[in-house]
Amino acid sequence: MTAIRLVAGLGNPGAKYEQTRHNAGFWFVDEVARHYAGQFRAETRFGSEVAACQIAGQECRLQKPLEFMNRSGRPVAALAAFYRIPRDAILVVHDDLDLLPGTARLKQDGGHGGHNGLRDLIPSLGGNDFLRLRIGIGHPGHRDDVVGYVLKPAAREERAAIGEAIEAALRVLPDIIAGNLDAAMKELHTAT
Repeated sequence: MTAIRLVAGLGNPGAKYEQTRHNAGFWFVDEVARHYAGQFRAETRFGSEVAACQIAGQECRLQKPLEFMNRSGRPVAALAAFYRIPRDAILVVHDDLDLLPGTARLKQDGGHGGHNGLRDLIPSLGGNDFLRLRIGIGHPGHRDDVVGYVLKPAAREERAAIGEAIEAALRVLPDIIAGNLDAAMKELHTAT
């Protein structure tokens, strides 16, 4: 399996959205940066905040696109093209309505599942064969309530559960980065 060279967390920029459920991808890469001593800096040529760090002996870039969620594709594609990072060396981290808070799952390939960030990423990257880390945020119950739900902060208990899922994913990140997906999935999918 290919080693991961880019971890792109999806979210919406700005203080207004910082604590909203849709920013679970940003929360994850922020934790990775803290854990691996990465410093995010604005990189205007990629329309993103970018950090570099060493994980499992591998140079890895962390990215937070500064476009809104539904326009995440161009910044991720620009960074990947500049550093010649193929799709199968990219991990995209995003919130997932179909998973309960406290759950994190790895997924290879697949469609966008209605997620606007993935909907924009797939054509921008020219394919869907990138790895995804799905952070569960739960579902409001009715599809008409989804937009309001993802753009609101999670309740304290939900946020704590999402934090636990992020911690579980952090523990298996060295295996993910090294391309040991079977080991990472086995641990992550039984832990959360």
